[in-house]
Amino acid sequence: MSSQTVALVTGAAQGIGRAIALRLAEDGLDVAVNDIASNSESLDTLVDEIQKKGRKSSKCIADVSQEEAVKQMVEQVVKDHGGLDVMVANAGVLGKNLPFVEVSGEEWDRVINVNSRGTFLCYKYAGIQMVKQGRGGRILGACSVAGKQAIGTQAAYSASKFAVRGLTQAAALEFGPHGITANAYAPGAIDTTMMDSEPGIRDAMLKEYTQRSPLKKIGAPGDIASLVSFLVKKEAQFITGQSISINGGIFFD
Repeated sequence: MSSQTVALVTGAAQGIGRAIALRLAEDGLDVAVNDIASNSESLDTLVDEIQKKGRKSSKCIADVSQEEAVKQMVEQVVKDHGGLDVMVANAGVLGKNLPFVEVSGEEWDRVINVNSRGTFLCYKYAGIQMVKQGRGGRILGACSVAGKQAIGTQAAYSASKFAVRGLTQAAALEFGPHGITANAYAPGAIDTTMMDSEPGIRDAMLKEYTQRSPLKKIGAPGDIASLVSFLVKKEAQFITGQSISINGGIFFD
């Protein structure tokens, strides 16, 4: 398989996605970055940072839950950069912290549409492009410790991340004969702005997951970026279909 040269990272305006985009640029890849329109200015800043590292970059405003938007996003990356070798389907949302019976149909759809449908669409259109190119590739998605062991007050989120594991395995089976690997990273508690999505959740999560970890700490976005960096490399060519736990030991597979 040829060396990877062009990456697309979704949900890249902040947190884990931003760290992944910068790390891949440091590794020598050109990186297109995606997020929704409300995060456009943050993407502009990120594009500038990537370019200052000597790599080509571009921004793609798109809602990954919309099929035509994902199709056009991939087409735009190919037009701007000449191809697509690495798809990191990182975009995701956290569910509202609710008892199972209080999760509305609307809340279910909101979380599933981004986390599961969005991942499926990114895998699909990246796979189409990579097969067409005939030079292999890397497809990666965002799973979670909640995709290994459900969180009781996060029914929709847990289900969405379990779905990512199944999607990743299916993609690995289908695209493997074309030299394309498909894997997911399954983080535990990572210190990002997602922790601030609901009032008071940050302090509670920091305390709980620090106590649960044998390392007595939570993760940083750079920890996930390091794993993605390896999975993109030639040395990871024999790893596929995996959702790799990276959680400080709060859950063992």
